[in-house]
Amino acid sequence: RQGRIQFVLYQYRPVLKLIKSDRPRLLIADEVGVGKTIETGLILKELQARMGLERILILCPKALVAERKWEAEMERFGEEFKALDGPLLRYCLKEAQLDGEWPAQYSRCIVPFSLFDSDLILGPRGRSKRSEVGLQDLSSPPQFDLVVVDEAHHARNPDTFLHAGVRFFCDHAEAAVLLTATPVQLGSTDLYHLLNILRPDLVIDRASFRRMSEPNAHLHAAAAACRRGDGDWPLEALGHLAEAADTPWGRMFIEGSGPYEDLFARLSGAEDPGEAVRVQAIREIEELYTFSSLINRTRRRDIGEFTVRKPETVRVEHTARQADVHDQLLDILSRVLEHCHGQEQVKFMTSTLRRQAASCLHGLAPLLKNLVEGRLESLEVFDGEGGVPDGDRFAGPVRTEMDRLLELAGELGEEDPKAEAFLRAVQQKCAAPGKNKCLVFSTFRHTLRYLAGKLEAADVRFGVVHGGVREGERFVLRSRFAKPKEDPEALDVLLSSEVGCEGLDFQFCDMLLNYDLPWNPMRIEQRIGRIDRYGQTSESVLVLNLITEGTVDAEIYDRCLSRIGVFEKAVGGSEEILGGITGTLHDISDSFTLSPEEREARLQQLADNSVRRIREEAELERSQSHLFGLDVPSSDWEREVQAGESSWLSPRFVGQCVGAYLREVLGRADFRVDGSDIQVLDCGLAEKVQLMED
Repeated sequence: RQGRIQFVLYQYRPVLKLIKSDRPRLLIADEVGVGKTIETGLILKELQARMGLERILILCPKALVAERKWEAEMERFGEEFKALDGPLLRYCLKEAQLDGEWPAQYSRCIVPFSLFDSDLILGPRGRSKRSEVGLQDLSSPPQFDLVVVDEAHHARNPDTFLHAGVRFFCDHAEAAVLLTATPVQLGSTDLYHLLNILRPDLVIDRASFRRMSEPNAHLHAAAAACRRGDGDWPLEALGHLAEAADTPWGRMFIEGSGPYEDLFARLSGAEDPGEAVRVQAIREIEELYTFSSLINRTRRRDIGEFTVRKPETVRVEHTARQADVHDQLLDILSRVLEHCHGQEQVKFMTSTLRRQAASCLHGLAPLLKNLVEGRLESLEVFDGEGGVPDGDRFAGPVRTEMDRLLELAGELGEEDPKAEAFLRAVQQKCAAPGKNKCLVFSTFRHTLRYLAGKLEAADVRFGVVHGGVREGERFVLRSRFAKPKEDPEALDVLLSSEVGCEGLDFQFCDMLLNYDLPWNPMRIEQRIGRIDRYGQTSESVLVLNLITEGTVDAEIYDRCLSRIGVFEKAVGGSEEILGGITGTLHDISDSFTLSPEEREARLQQLADNSVRRIREEAELERSQSHLFGLDVPSSDWEREVQAGESSWLSPRFVGQCVGAYLREVLGRADFRVDGSDIQVLDCGLAEKVQLMED
């Protein structure tokens, strides 16, 4: 109750799991938007009350550090954290080596994944670097009370420096919490590696990981028999319990244990043990699950959707001049690829130009100039496109074609149906009653700059955030976007790239406009997740997609993205499948050798396969969740959370406790305590001084 948050029952499940486990270590694998950061804050406050936390380390992607995501979330719980950059982290390591302790002024810190390299792990090599140390050089490793790793799936590869660094800090921490939205599967190597980071003493190797899961299917069957409660349910449950105890893991850790023996005796003692015993048996069986104390998995379908997504598609046509420029662009790009024989850098260039043309033809000329001149720092590369190329290496052989493209891009004129549709949608939203906010996404900065000009001319209050906007300015713009419409400082529209809004929450906004679409469906899901999340008060959110006919975006949207269903519902449990679609989309769209019919057929086939795999993934998780002790009906975990409450912590009992103390200290009882949950003491000045002295 110390955090400035609303009490939500399911968010207390991880807290209960952690404090009940033999070691305070947990993997929180909740789906996107459920509230993993809030759950982490609740864990922090609970551990603080129980054991006192002096040193806390949060590890997360760089974008979340730049946007102060974790700093802001922890401020809601009254906790102050400092983000460390490279020099500060090296200073902390040096101080830890000299003093044997992490510097006190950085005892609560946030470190981005990007700093985990060979220098951090192994220490800088070379004569001039001998004064600096790496983690493995420390004679006394830093002992953090709590280590939190956000987006922990980034550390799943054991051959990376990030994995080594995360393991190092977790190994020397009193408590550790890993956060990820990846689905839970029995055969997942990734899951094994994450659990191995958390509990290397328990999940020793892959063989032990498989052995540990064997009893759980039998325990699940026993719990299911108890839930049904029909016929000879005690006898059926006993049979499944005996099978669980007869597995190799069961013989070592279940059979002969006190909880197992007590449960077995209770169910064997009578033909009909009664309703109370049956309900209690379910909880006791679930406590025998091997992985239940290590993993928390809350799916959106378990708690209900936050809102209804209402996708709408606005289709526009190119003007005759735009269509001519677009067709000539494709022809030139085809000749460029043919001339350069599929060089990766040229392939990147042609793909980027084609996507910019689908997004906004008026952004083509400035992007092309950047490519030709090698000024590519403004490109926010996503979706597995590879590294940013060196413009000088590919522009020379095709300079004539590039000059022709620049010439074409200057012939567009002012008319732009897509921009006009955009402006109409924004102005309608701004004039509507209630929430008037509109969050606009584009992959390209030149598109954002073009749209900013349109909004400025229309006298719309807007801001622009992308990877090139400084952290302080982003924070100010986001704060103004959150202000109510009546505030003169408020912004009604926020134009953003993926980098600009990664990891941020805008539940006060209920309209998202995709001016163009990323080819990675998970990027689309993350965009929508900025507004479709816990805390959204609108019953529905509008997802408006602007599509220009005849472009690559239109083909991919019609034949693939719309059929996957990402615009209608959250598909956050299928991250790996959705991510794998991206490379195939690039291969199909970037191939100028395919006829329109062939490209259409391949996109259709990709969508068919992806939809099938997503459904299979969901079914696989449903069928295997019991192997991890996660397939618990909501009514059961609600009872579990409620059972974790104590009447001694209720406002009434706390008030009585304070009252008894004051009567003892003051020797009188003529003070007033009001009847609300937040109670106010009214006593005289002398008594207040007395209390302060005590």
